Amino acid sequence: MSEAGGGRGCGSSVPQRAPWSLVAATAAFCLVSATSVWTAGAAPMSREERQKLGNQVLEMFDHAYGNYMEHAYPADELMPLTCRGRVRGQEPSRGDVDDALGKFSLTLIDSLDTLVVLNKTKEFEDAVRKVLRDVNLDNDVVVSVFETNIRVLGGLLGGHSLAIMLKEKGEYMQWYNDELLQMAKQLGYKLLPAFNTTSGLPYPRINLKFGIRKPEARTGTETDTCTACAGTLILEFAALSRFTGATIFEEYARKALDFLWEKRQRSSNLVGVTINIHTGDWVRKDSGVGAGIDSYYEYLLKAYVLLGDDSFLERFNTHYDAIMRYISQPPLLLDVHIHKPMLNARTWMDALLAFFPGLQVLKGDIRPAIETHEMLYQVIKKHNFLPEAFTTDFRVHWAQHPLRPEFAESTYFLYKATGDPYYLEVGKTLIENLNKYARVPCGFAAMKDVRTGSHEDRMDSFFLAEMFKYLYLLFADKEDIIFDIEDYIFTTEAHLLPLWLSTTNQSISKKNTTSEYTELDDSNFDWTCPNTQILFPNDPLYAQSIREPLKNVVDKSCPRGIIRVREESFRSGAKPPLRARDFMATNPEHLEILKKMGAASSIDAEDGLRFMQEMIELSSQQQKEQQLPPRAVQIVSHPFFGRVVLTAGPAQFGLDLSKHKETRGFVASSKPYNGCSELTNPEAVMGKIALIQRGQCMFAEKARNIQNAGAIGGIVIDDNEGSSSDTAPLFQMAGDGKDTDDIKIPMLFLFSKEGRIILDAIREYEEVEVLLSDKAKDRAAILKGKMIPSYIINSNPEMENEEQPSSENDSQSAEQITSSSQEVDLVDQGSPEESSLNSQPESLSPADTDNAASVSPSEQISNPMENHETTSLDGECTDLDNQLQEQSETEEDSNPNVSWGKKVQPIDSILADWNEDIEAFEMMEKDEL
Repeated sequence: MSEAGGGRGCGSSVPQRAPWSLVAATAAFCLVSATSVWTAGAAPMSREERQKLGNQVLEMFDHAYGNYMEHAYPADELMPLTCRGRVRGQEPSRGDVDDALGKFSLTLIDSLDTLVVLNKTKEFEDAVRKVLRDVNLDNDVVVSVFETNIRVLGGLLGGHSLAIMLKEKGEYMQWYNDELLQMAKQLGYKLLPAFNTTSGLPYPRINLKFGIRKPEARTGTETDTCTACAGTLILEFAALSRFTGATIFEEYARKALDFLWEKRQRSSNLVGVTINIHTGDWVRKDSGVGAGIDSYYEYLLKAYVLLGDDSFLERFNTHYDAIMRYISQPPLLLDVHIHKPMLNARTWMDALLAFFPGLQVLKGDIRPAIETHEMLYQVIKKHNFLPEAFTTDFRVHWAQHPLRPEFAESTYFLYKATGDPYYLEVGKTLIENLNKYARVPCGFAAMKDVRTGSHEDRMDSFFLAEMFKYLYLLFADKEDIIFDIEDYIFTTEAHLLPLWLSTTNQSISKKNTTSEYTELDDSNFDWTCPNTQILFPNDPLYAQSIREPLKNVVDKSCPRGIIRVREESFRSGAKPPLRARDFMATNPEHLEILKKMGAASSIDAEDGLRFMQEMIELSSQQQKEQQLPPRAVQIVSHPFFGRVVLTAGPAQFGLDLSKHKETRGFVASSKPYNGCSELTNPEAVMGKIALIQRGQCMFAEKARNIQNAGAIGGIVIDDNEGSSSDTAPLFQMAGDGKDTDDIKIPMLFLFSKEGRIILDAIREYEEVEVLLSDKAKDRAAILKGKMIPSYIINSNPEMENEEQPSSENDSQSAEQITSSSQEVDLVDQGSPEESSLNSQPESLSPADTDNAASVSPSEQISNPMENHETTSLDGECTDLDNQLQEQSETEEDSNPNVSWGKKVQPIDSILADWNEDIEAFEMMEKDEL
């Protein structure tokens, strides 16, 4: 999400009103100059190795793009586990995530300019012809304005930008006559009705065919949108205006940005996450640099770079000063309240903030960029991927990872800024992890849980639009790219817009309205890039010296306390604030302190809000201790070789896979299939893992029957056709109320969709071997001594020519994760009363945050953290593996029938007079992003 070049000038001043041609000419100079400082500082990676890694990226892209075109096109996205396309309306709804899908071949459009960057010009020409021939933008479907803008409009404009470049070169695209631009203009006009609000902020969704508010449109009733949703339009809309001469697009995008700037919190200069599009009131008043806000900041700076309007730079610098003052706690970036910016709003971070170090590079603030990037890299080294959210002591908060590219993006720009070969090694790690853990026969599958290594049946379009682009550019030399990348700016979706647009069709007034709203400190607005001798003070090991203290930050040490306490918050001689872990409901002094909180002073108010935050975190931790983590079923036979990992629910009886070695064996269906009586085919399941269907008897009875037949393990497959761990909460298979110590084999549960993958594999390949474990195992260990392709073990694929598993099945996929209260399914009869294991929100998207306000405070406080993993409140760093083991050990003693809502009611009544702060805090804690 950062620009391909740099900022204004480098080392010497550029006049404030310099011609933009001068700015464009020096746009890349800052990064190039900085690079020259570092080339002598560390042992560089050889050109041969960089070229090898670049070729590896090309092969990986071919694997992803080729499988999309073969198995999914013209669908919007590929479902890589079932080898088919995801079509809106034909798959179970995933909620807001599906708003990106508009039946317009999303992945193909999002990949257009990636093809050119990767020097696949013939494939690009073929892809453009397919888009012009097949894509329809007039579908009766409700889509996200934000996602459609950055992915589809941006993809068409990026494709047009490189199509005219290739045409000018004279070899390719000679037939092209601005057809992609005409499609972009058509789409732009379809999005304009969304801006029909009194504020100028767009509705979050629009019907491509019917627009807004018409009965057939099925949208237009929303009242809220996220800041990023409304503030991430200016690059694409301004480019469309500059390309076509139709000024209306840039005018609408500017009006939305002006309104957001006017509504910022004046004392802190921060913006909230969600805003009412009609009144301009902040609905969610927390502020950070991650989901819901991220690209708003990015587009302020890049709008200045592309359009040359000083007001955008002034606004960005004002916000950036506030970010570094309140949100930045190196190496952490923690959300705060916009009205009380000294008070943290949460104790975890989301994955989307990984773009911020790259933006800091564009700003020229290198040191904090290095610090935050290194912290994120340490988290990745612990979990192989960056979890969707993680706590301040680096434990998993939300375990998903949908193959996000933001960390790769920041890695690329830090390498461009420093030239430090360290970042090439980071990129190499990313490549290895993608091939080792995410690669499947039909593409690359998102991680459902980074702790177990299980997969989701999704490969988002942004994976092809961004990930391969940044990784290829990281290892490429200038001569490896057929055009000058420094002549373009990257949008938030990594689409390329030419810098020469700054001098084309300039019909928009550049009135500087920033000073109308605030008195600005001129010292904050530097018109030059920082001099590299100041950034890197004659020390080639400068970046290494910044990274070194953070090397063990994840595993061996804790960052500063999870709750920030400002020195000015304590008066001399005052008692320390009451902490949730010390609270006793029977202590009159504690109850009196609670009653005082929020009434005496601002310090007491902050203590009270902090106490409530700790109490919610503490209750969530207690809930987590009553749960068992999900397990993994890993298919290790040909052609899967451990690359397909299915999320499974554990049992409260039988072999505990978290404490014992994994179980490996071939699978066989039991007869009868429900396993509710003595098996009639014991010879078929002897020494194998038995497959049995859910229903008609208790889980423990099934386990005993297959164990008596000689099975070494069991997999229970849901009898509810179409069910999936992506749409339903996992649960624990409970015993039958009797002593279950006689059950010695491991038992796992798969929903219908995951079970169908194994059943289809049996039909296709007859013999299917699986591994039952607490988390996915390393492929090298699984396949040791076996004759298999070397790239499977070494994560170094060349060209893969393997048979694909059958995609002819009626399995369904859905990715929306729902929450469930902690209940135990005692009798296996398909009851919905199941014990929730891993409720997680769907992957973060700025467009998803506008739904948070729809949940009532009472609903939120009854289940405040929705079983998410949370940080410890005593400041100790707890090893994740030990924590999971402790959770499984405490399961038998837990009482699943006790609800948290009943426990907190007395405190809730005591705190009833904190209406404003409690409402804001509850809204943040719900976080339905």
